[in-house]
Amino acid sequence: MRTSLSGKTVFITGATGGIGSAASHELIARGASVVVTDIGKQQVDDLAAALGERALPIVVDVTDRGSIDQAMARAVDHFGKVDIVFANAGIANDPPLTVAGLTDEMFEKVIDVDLNGVWHTVRAGLPQVIEHGGYVLITSSIYAFMNGVVNAPYAMSKAAVEQLGRALRTELAYRGASAGVLYPGWVDTNIASVAMHDPGPVKELADHAFRGPLGKTITPERAAKAIANGMEKRAPRIIVPRRWIPFSLMRGAFNVATDAIMERDAKIAGVLERIDRDAPGA
Repeated sequence: MRTSLSGKTVFITGATGGIGSAASHELIARGASVVVTDIGKQQVDDLAAALGERALPIVVDVTDRGSIDQAMARAVDHFGKVDIVFANAGIANDPPLTVAGLTDEMFEKVIDVDLNGVWHTVRAGLPQVIEHGGYVLITSSIYAFMNGVVNAPYAMSKAAVEQLGRALRTELAYRGASAGVLYPGWVDTNIASVAMHDPGPVKELADHAFRGPLGKTITPERAAKAIANGMEKRAPRIIVPRRWIPFSLMRGAFNVATDAIMERDAKIAGVLERIDRDAPGA
């Protein structure tokens, strides 16, 4: 079944990033109201101004449960309800580093935003979703099923939130609510720019590992249309671009084969050696 987003209220974290901003515009175009939340006041204010009167800007730190609870309460007070929670906020290590090159602080920062932040968002919004028979969408990544080399904290968190979304969908079904998981591939955002555009060893690694169509980025607007379509269908999973669907379906055999190839690849070994050599504090 497909239901219109017109008249629905969508609570979005990480709303001023590439995917969040494009999704906000797409949802407004389909008649929804949006609660645009992020860490920067000027950014959320500017986004809401561009979206119009059906957008409510709120500054939120997803690592702070109290901050999310207060934002959710403001959203309900303003719009009367929240139908859809889009737990989208996420970061990655910049620069990408191996596990040996990361500090504990770098690791914990990514986990706190990308995993704990999703947990806080879901927990804060769940009463509204249950009450209104709504939908939770959690942003994971193709890194939930791809090798997370030089992005281990990011990949770990994305694999973890995939499991949260899957469990949540089953748990919400008898209540008449639902949940889904978003798996973006390479979308032209700040997170992807280091691997896709910035000259250096990380781009060399990405160019070598993701060849042909797998290394092509898509626009945030294309991702946003898939997100809105998925929300209308209460989809269990949204994989965009669709070229990644076979890799998700065949992840068992695919992961075994690609892990074995990558650990023996001389080009990858050389790039990783350079990344480790140039890591802060090396």
